Amino acid sequence: MNLELIKATNESKEQLSEMLTEWKRDIIVNHTNASPWKIWAYDFHDFDHYIKNLNTTEETKNGWVPDTTLFCFDKDRNIFVGAVNIRHYLNDTLLKTGGHIGDGIRPSERRKGYATAMIGLALEECKKLGIRKVLLCCDKDNIGSAKSIRNNGGVLENEVEADGHMKQRYWISL
Repeated sequence: MNLELIKATNESKEQLSEMLTEWKRDIIVNHTNASPWKIWAYDFHDFDHYIKNLNTTEETKNGWVPDTTLFCFDKDRNIFVGAVNIRHYLNDTLLKTGGHIGDGIRPSERRKGYATAMIGLALEECKKLGIRKVLLCCDKDNIGSAKSIRNNGGVLENEVEADGHMKQRYWISL
């Protein structure tokens, strides 16, 4: 795999829109997980507004912390395969059930090893931000996510209930 994490730009609009359209359709039709939630916070059809607001630079009243959203690009295939949202620090909510990294793979590219590789790249970004101990959380029944986290050195600390779902909390020391 020849992957890189990149920020959304106007040059990537067509390819990102293609991925997001496929992904959104799957969320609606199959009721799949919408992680990372941040890529759905704004309407990507208004792409200029979308990329302008995709990253949060300071803590907001609604509980968002500074974050960076990056898209996983497969350079060999010239397509976007997923996205990560990296929170620069944790507030109480993120510490309980959100973690430092939210991630997801577009539906047509799942179960191909991209999530494990993408999390590895996201961990490198965390190092650049000075984060030395990274929390990743996933639903207990999301076996694929848990496997990708463990493949990157994730150690299960505990399970907590949130909004009627059991969440697993994994730590990775960098």
